[in-house]
Amino acid sequence: MTPKERIYATLQGKPYDRPAVTPIFMAWAANYAGHTYRDYYLNADVLARAQLAVTRDFNLDQVSAISDPFREASAYGMQFDYPEEGVGRPRDILIKSLDDISKIGPIDIQNSPRTKDRLEGVAKLAAELGQTHSVLGWVEGPIAEYGDLRGVENALMDLIDKPDIFADACRIITQNAIEFVRAQIKAGADMIGIGDAAASLIGPDMYAEHVLPFEKQLIDEIHNAGATVKLHICGNISKSIDHIAKTGADIIDIDWMVPLEMARKAVGEGTTLAGNFDPAAILLQATPQEVAKAAKNCLKAAGKNFILQPGCEVPPGTPRQNIQAFCPA
Repeated sequence: MTPKERIYATLQGKPYDRPAVTPIFMAWAANYAGHTYRDYYLNADVLARAQLAVTRDFNLDQVSAISDPFREASAYGMQFDYPEEGVGRPRDILIKSLDDISKIGPIDIQNSPRTKDRLEGVAKLAAELGQTHSVLGWVEGPIAEYGDLRGVENALMDLIDKPDIFADACRIITQNAIEFVRAQIKAGADMIGIGDAAASLIGPDMYAEHVLPFEKQLIDEIHNAGATVKLHICGNISKSIDHIAKTGADIIDIDWMVPLEMARKAVGEGTTLAGNFDPAAILLQATPQEVAKAAKNCLKAAGKNFILQPGCEVPPGTPRQNIQAFCPA
């Protein structure tokens, strides 16, 4: 069974030889391949080399183009400073006042340097391993992207005070995201990850009314383009997970603070979950034996429609033996 076959057997509820394993590697992979994190997210060649290295050395089932949250924000016109080991630091937000909403328009995916670089990264990964492994593209979700452009605190206040303005902006943001994922699918991605971390900062009613419709629109269009979807919302989504299941995502990532038994009950048996042991307290700081035990507990709690990974990104500095403790290599 190839890694790609293993993942899609999991999604379809069919038998598989072992659980699929798809950790979120970014900065750790960059350092593992001898590069800075900045090298990784600014250079498609580095990203591809780092992803191929961890995928082969740890026998993973998916290569991923996930890198940082600011590719689309850069295409909208935001300026960043890029430290060697850390995500970009915005020099300023794009939407300082509601008058600036007009600055949100179509983005040039093919020619904006950072979106173009992701397309190149996806293409390199697909050319190298696309026949045997799943290739994961990535896009920011609607509230996450609005938060990048507006500032998260301002975005949350807009949801309360000016939801119509938020909706107007998210219509454009979602359409740009649709075009971006179509381009990644064309470049070779068979699956698209949606990162919408800010969605965990709002209550379930607000999520269902203001965010769910845009996530669902995006997911529907990814399916129409022929790819599958994983939805990654960092943080505690316990109160909103029954709404999140209505997005139609094929995979829902579950962060470490959400009990897997509760998540499984909320989404049902047909939805694949991925997660969810603590990337800091367990993966980074515990012993290999404790990591292996945490992984086994996740497999037991989540049932067969489950992909194993930490609840979020593998932290820089994680001991290699701790990764080996839950990876099939």
